[in-house]
Amino acid sequence: MKNIARALVIAVFAIGLSGCIGPPIELTPQTRQHLLEQPPIRFLLTFDDGPSASSFWNPSQQILDSLAHNSIQPGIKAVFFVQTRAPRAGDSDIGRSVMHREQREGHVLGFHTATHWHTNHRSLSPEDLEQSLVDGSADIAAISGTPPTLVRPPFWSYDKRTFAAYQRHGMHVLLTDLSANDGKVWGITASPRRRSNLIRQLSEVRERMAAGELPAVDGVIPVVVTFHDLNRYTARHSLEYLQILLDAAQVTGVTVDAKPFYDDHQALERAAMARTVQSAGQPVRLPGLWNWIWDSDSH
Repeated sequence: MKNIARALVIAVFAIGLSGCIGPPIELTPQTRQHLLEQPPIRFLLTFDDGPSASSFWNPSQQILDSLAHNSIQPGIKAVFFVQTRAPRAGDSDIGRSVMHREQREGHVLGFHTATHWHTNHRSLSPEDLEQSLVDGSADIAAISGTPPTLVRPPFWSYDKRTFAAYQRHGMHVLLTDLSANDGKVWGITASPRRRSNLIRQLSEVRERMAAGELPAVDGVIPVVVTFHDLNRYTARHSLEYLQILLDAAQVTGVTVDAKPFYDDHQALERAAMARTVQSAGQPVRLPGLWNWIWDSDSH
């Protein structure tokens, strides 16, 4: 409960700092030289908290339309971390129809929650966590034909107990490199600093790339990006976000592959699996204040 309270306090604090994003890290000649030794990147898009159950201008449907039909790269595939038992998400006729569409169009369904609310897995008892994983696996398998292999813990929060539970169910934790900071479904959902935010974050990822910390898969380095498909602002600006990612790469000096996004289901799965966390004690980096919220001793 201490960590949960801490997260709530810092989340409020983070909102207050949302207009104070620092400039990108300067690209030094040394870093530029190291980048020449690395493959190009490809953005691996992920979406949390959906699918939307809304019958009025459904944001999840709008995002799927944008991924399928856009002038940058039609037919983009993404990983959708779904809430299968949330009434405003997957536990609805509309939500289930959206998940069926995601599967039909070649996207990957990952596990987020199978509880009524967006509940931190660490707050669940062992019995409730186990039931949640059983239910979520069954819900996703009923749509995709196989249980999920990817999990994104709510609030990025896991510990040794929950990590071991994921492993028992064949699930692998996928975190993120870039976050649009758009995980808001009520109140102010706009992101006025979305461009500077992603540029700053990509400059940080670039430094890790230059140091050889990010693996290459199929000749490219997957860079994981997180959005939220319950957010109507994100849905309305989804095409703009695609362009912002390309612009951010240009500004930060990062080379993007001829295919900047994934458009093949199996290639997407391979890339995602390569970026998963291998052990509960593995040091991880998250954008913004999240590393401070979930400091290393919580894992």
